[in-house]
Amino acid sequence: MTIRKEVGQGIVASSSIMLGYFPVAVSFGVAAVSVGIEPWLAVLISVCIYAGASQFILLLLIAEQTPVVSMMLIVIVVNLRHLFYGPALLSQFGSEPGPKPYALMAFGLTDEVFAAARAKIDNVASGSKVYWYLGLQVGAYGAWVMGTVVGAYVATDWLASHPVLQQSLAFVLPALFFALLLDMVDQSHRSMLLWVAGVTALSLIVLPAHSSLIVGMLAGSIWAVWPIRAKDLV
Repeated sequence: MTIRKEVGQGIVASSSIMLGYFPVAVSFGVAAVSVGIEPWLAVLISVCIYAGASQFILLLLIAEQTPVVSMMLIVIVVNLRHLFYGPALLSQFGSEPGPKPYALMAFGLTDEVFAAARAKIDNVASGSKVYWYLGLQVGAYGAWVMGTVVGAYVATDWLASHPVLQQSLAFVLPALFFALLLDMVDQSHRSMLLWVAGVTALSLIVLPAHSSLIVGMLAGSIWAVWPIRAKDLV
């Protein structure tokens, strides 16, 4: 199988992510322009930072004229969850032959890319996984950047006149992530999923959403290393 075909299959596999990313990125482009950011700079943020929800947080920090160092630290903290994603996927590529551009693979690793990769990569032929995964990232990244371009340069006035449509875009990404989660159910312990969901839901009572996400990931990590689990007691 050629590299082009492997990458192409990864792009095809990213189609559901692309459908979710594009409208949310359009919303980001519109929001960026609305707080006074030039369209070209909004696109540059998506090209260089590519951090989904963190980019919306960045807009809020810019609007409030937060010091640059503080903005950097806040965005880094919000994205700390990605430290868990890399090791979880690394085992999938350990036996793969050929070069592995880890820096590039890490840059394109998002919540949805991680979920899709975990759900589908076992079905990819050995020796093709790295390029398939890069294709998965290319599709998601391209949709995010192109959505930002459309939002910043084209859709600003149109969405401003349709506030209900703009608000509805906020539900696209959570719905996409839930759909991807359903793909992983058969490959995960249901008791583990219930444990993580319960801990995350409880943490939402006292913590903001991004912090609760990190708490949920820690709960999943504890489940993985804990010597006695509920399933061992049955």
